[in-house]
Amino acid sequence: MGGRPSLGRRFGWLWAAYSVSTFGTRLAFDAFPLMAILVLHSGPTAVSVLAAAGLAVGAVIAIPLGPWVDLRRKRPVMMAMDLIRFGALLTVPVAYALDLLGFVQLLVVSVVVASADITFGAAAGAYLKSLVPSRDLVTANGRFESTSWTATMLGPPLGGAAIGMFGPVITVLADAVSYLLSALGLRAIGGKEPPPGTGERPRLRAGDLLDGWRHILTDPALRPLFFNTVLTSGLIMATAPVLAVLMLSDLGFAPWQYALGFAAPCIGGLIGSRMAGGLVTRFGRHRVMLFTGWLRACWLVGLVFVGPGTVGLVTVMVVELGLITSMGVFNPVFATYRLEHTDTGRVARTLSAWSVSSKATVALLTALWGPLAALTGPRTAIGVAGLLMLATPLLLPHREPAEGKGVPDGGGTEAEADTGRSRTT
Repeated sequence: MGGRPSLGRRFGWLWAAYSVSTFGTRLAFDAFPLMAILVLHSGPTAVSVLAAAGLAVGAVIAIPLGPWVDLRRKRPVMMAMDLIRFGALLTVPVAYALDLLGFVQLLVVSVVVASADITFGAAAGAYLKSLVPSRDLVTANGRFESTSWTATMLGPPLGGAAIGMFGPVITVLADAVSYLLSALGLRAIGGKEPPPGTGERPRLRAGDLLDGWRHILTDPALRPLFFNTVLTSGLIMATAPVLAVLMLSDLGFAPWQYALGFAAPCIGGLIGSRMAGGLVTRFGRHRVMLFTGWLRACWLVGLVFVGPGTVGLVTVMVVELGLITSMGVFNPVFATYRLEHTDTGRVARTLSAWSVSSKATVALLTALWGPLAALTGPRTAIGVAGLLMLATPLLLPHREPAEGKGVPDGGGTEAEADTGRSRTT
C-alpha cells in the first residue's frame, strides 16, 4: 500500500458511499429506455423524449439549487438527495408490480433523479474540499475517477445480464437501494460540519442564481477550461448514438461486440486515474492537465476509420482506450484545479452551473448530430465532431495565472504534492 496513502476514515466512508451509488447507477444503465420499449411498448420518438426531457428539465430545476446548497451544510444535502433518488426510483418497481407503470411516471422520475444528481454533485464537490487538504485533492479525485471507470466497465454488462434474467425493473430496484446505502454511508462519516458563511441566517437572493456562471466567466483560469470541457463532453456524447448506428446497422456488429468495444477500454480510465497523482508530482499539475487535454482531443477522429469485422472492433477499442486513458488522467487533475480556483463559499453554485451547462450542451449537440448524420452519413458526422475536437485544446488555459492558488505546480515535497476525478466532465 506504499503508493496509496490513507486519506482518513471519514474520506473512506465518503468514497464507499460514492462507490456503491456509482455501481448501482451503472448497473441500471439504459434501464428507463429499455422499460419504455419492452414494458410500455413506446416508439423511438417517445424514448428520445424520455432521454432528452429528463436531462434538460432536471438541469433547469437544478439551477436555483446550486446557490441554495452553498448556504447549507453539505453532508445533510447529499443525504437528502440520496433519499430523494431512492424514493423516486423505488416508485418504479412498485408501480410495475401493481401494473400501474406509465410513461409519465418514468418521465417524472427521470427529471427528479437528474436534478438530484446535479445537486448532489455540487454538494459533494464542496464537501470534499472541506474534508480533504489541498495537497490530497488529486489523490481523492483520482480514487473517485478510478471507481467511476471500474463501474462503467463492469456495471452495464452485469446489468444487461440481470435484465436478461429478471427484466429491466430489477436493475432500477438495485439502483434505488444503492442510493439508500450511500445515504447510510454518508451518515457514518460522523463529525461536525461547520455552518457556511457567518453566523447570520443565510438567505438566497435572486442574483445568486447566476453567480456560478459569473464566477466561471470572470476567472481567467476557469473560463477557458469551462468552454473546453463543456464542448469536449458534448462532442463525445453527440457521436455516441451516431456510432451506434454505424456499428450496429451499417457494419453489422452484434450487440455484444458493440458493448465489448466500449466496456473493455474502460480499463484505461482506471490506469489513467491511478497515474494522475504521480504525474502531477513529477511534472506539475498545470503541465499534466495541458498535455492530457491535448492528448484526449486526438482520438475521436479515429472512429471515422472503423470498418467491419475484427479489425473494425479492434479499431474502436484502440481509439476508446486512448481517449479514456487520457480522460482518466485529465479528469481528477481538472477537478482539483477547478476546486482550487473556487472560493469555498461558492463551490456548490459553481459546480452546479458547470454541470447544468455541460448537460445542456450534450443535449443540444446530440440533437444536432442526429440530423447531421441523416443528411451526410454517420462517418461524416463523426468526422466533423472529430475535427472540432482537434480544436478544443485551444480553449485550455495555457498559462497558470500568476495568482494561481492551491497545489504548487511542480516539485515540492510529498506534503506539497501528493502521489496519489470525471463525470465525466
